[in-house]
Amino acid sequence: MTVLLDAFLPPRLGGQFRRLVAGSWTTNLGDGLALAAGPLLVASQTRDPLLVAMAPLLQQLPWLLFGLQAGVLADRLDRRLLLVVANLSRCVVLAVLVGVLASGQVGIGGVLAAVFALGLAETFADTTSSTLTPMLVAKKDLGLANSRMMAGILTINQLVGPPLGAALFALGAVWPFAAQTVLLVVGTMVLSGLRLPAHGRQASGAGERPGVRAEIADGLRWLWRHAPVRTLTLVIVLFNVTWGAAWSVLVLYATQHLGSGEIGYGLLVTVGAVGGLVGTTLYPWLERRVPLGGLMKGCLVLEAVVHLAFALNRWTWLAMVIMLVFGCYAFVWGALSSAVRQRAVPTEYQGRVASVYLMGVFGGIVVGSALGGLIAREWGVVAPFWFAFVGSVVILAAMWRSLDLIVHHDEQTLAADEAQ
Repeated sequence: MTVLLDAFLPPRLGGQFRRLVAGSWTTNLGDGLALAAGPLLVASQTRDPLLVAMAPLLQQLPWLLFGLQAGVLADRLDRRLLLVVANLSRCVVLAVLVGVLASGQVGIGGVLAAVFALGLAETFADTTSSTLTPMLVAKKDLGLANSRMMAGILTINQLVGPPLGAALFALGAVWPFAAQTVLLVVGTMVLSGLRLPAHGRQASGAGERPGVRAEIADGLRWLWRHAPVRTLTLVIVLFNVTWGAAWSVLVLYATQHLGSGEIGYGLLVTVGAVGGLVGTTLYPWLERRVPLGGLMKGCLVLEAVVHLAFALNRWTWLAMVIMLVFGCYAFVWGALSSAVRQRAVPTEYQGRVASVYLMGVFGGIVVGSALGGLIAREWGVVAPFWFAFVGSVVILAAMWRSLDLIVHHDEQTLAADEAQ
């Protein structure tokens, strides 16, 4: 067991990072239960498509309303304490939801209110979590560390959690949320033992701090003036618009265009997660053997190719192959881009830059989803994939040389870190 642990989480990553992984994986298992149980609970309360659609919207809305404020707090305060408080807030909301479900007095209004409250707490928890890995791991190991964090999200959150959550929901609506509450409490207890370097007010002294708006503006100025991070953020936002447009109609593509039915759609999503697991497993090998620039450009080229392949495809089996490729490169890109950003951003700006980055991710998906729905309504469910292909090619052509700037800066950062 020790040999397997050392192979997956090498000792050089440190005991504190192992604690972070253990806490993250535990809470992610609880969140995985809710991935299936949440939509099932909403659907059990109403058949109104608008109300059903309101659930994911309300879950993401806090990112747009409070994402920047979450970044400021992550840079100001004790990040361990902030993460614990945010997760405990989620536990309180879940405990109330469990009590209401057990009483049989639940209604769609209460369920949607709980969804919004959980999304609000997750905004602060996820923003803060994103700042911890670069505090615990050497810059050269950030790619490996991020790939290991993502491996847990894939296996536990997306593969194990949803079917288990659906099975528990079949036993009774209360059970998956009760289990999620317990897992969240346990994970939070593990995370509460983290020991982090001095940061926030501990590092800057007790002097007077500027207001929240001033700190938000300061973070935005830093990001805009830092060309490599600015370019990376723009790439993320724009590619999430094209990705969101295509993936917003994936369920219709699978059931109507391919005729694979609900089970086929579920298998398609699962295959994507399996591909992601392959990608995160291969990441350390790729990082050692493929130049950073080639890896970044290769992932983005594959993004365009996958959109084109889906647009041309008519067979379910081939869609599974395409989805496997997508999952593989998408999570390689995720680990790579996170490492590059974390290496470039100073500790005191990690929260604010991460919040802008995450807002860009969710904002791009929201805009892309709206475009995908409109395009599909007008020209059919395959049309969003053509839009995504053309859009990603145009974006990639426009930013091709700028990607070299990101690579050059990252190489300089690593060289400076090794020289210290």
